[in-house]
Amino acid sequence: MDETTLMTAADHAALLAELATLEGDGRRAMATRIKTAREWGDLKENSEYHDAKNDQAHLETKIVLLRERLARAKVVEAATGDHGVVAFGSTVLVRDEDGREQRFEIVSSQTAAPAEGRISIESPVARGLIGLAVGQHAQVALPRGSRSYTVLSVE
Repeated sequence: MDETTLMTAADHAALLAELATLEGDGRRAMATRIKTAREWGDLKENSEYHDAKNDQAHLETKIVLLRERLARAKVVEAATGDHGVVAFGSTVLVRDEDGREQRFEIVSSQTAAPAEGRISIESPVARGLIGLAVGQHAQVALPRGSRSYTVLSVE
């Protein structure tokens, strides 16, 4: 996975803060929980101990995944002003081949919420729209087939 993950400075800072919390308070709390469960007796039949060890493994996996994501991170500033070209941070109004208009804000995968119109820069639709100006068309390959979009406005 050598793919770069684009994100804003705020997204990067949030990931660093989450990692620091997990590596600090998260690990300390987990160690305390394991120590307490260990004191309850026979480890073979101690479900609290096994649950704590399982949760510890999940915590460590999450830490590794966050570190990998940060290693792949490329901090990019969102497009500001009306440049007329779709870019990271743009809000774009498009019309599909059915005449339906949709508004998308192109954001990092960290803050994406497709139901709210915020799509990840890594999504097929965003990749197809990046670099287009008002009036240009994009043919986007989606899991359920291809879709055509015309850029109506870029903010």
